[in-house]
Amino acid sequence: MQRPTGVTILAILIFIAAGFELLFAIGLIVSGSFLSSIANAPGAPILGKLIGALGAAAGLFFLLVAALWGAIGYGLLKLQNWARITHIALLIIGLAFGLFRVLQIFSAFTGGDMMSQLFYLGIDAWILCYLFQPHVKQAFSQQRQPSQPKVS
Repeated sequence: MQRPTGVTILAILIFIAAGFELLFAIGLIVSGSFLSSIANAPGAPILGKLIGALGAAAGLFFLLVAALWGAIGYGLLKLQNWARITHIALLIIGLAFGLFRVLQIFSAFTGGDMMSQLFYLGIDAWILCYLFQPHVKQAFSQQRQPSQPKVS
């Protein structure tokens, strides 16, 4: 079975997100090391060193997140079911946090924040529903058999 077009589009969007995560991680690592170098100056407060170390640690965390998204995108392109299941799990976690955020926004009721959060929740729910479509599940569940040479 051929890869569904929606899965290809989803994988490309995940690669784009992973690229932005990578850029963010590099920015945090560079700024963390820059702050650490400034903090190493004589008479610099210990807080500068701590901020620099936290920036570098956060950068490494986002580097791992970028690698995870890259692996999921690659797995989706190769129709690996683990990538589909991992993405479903992350979508469910994202929906749970998104619903919590909607409740938070509702208590303060800021209309613009509410609309954007509902928009993102809708996209996540749509992707989740798409990954459970029968033709998508079938594409991921097919076992890849090595091609047998033709015997004449």
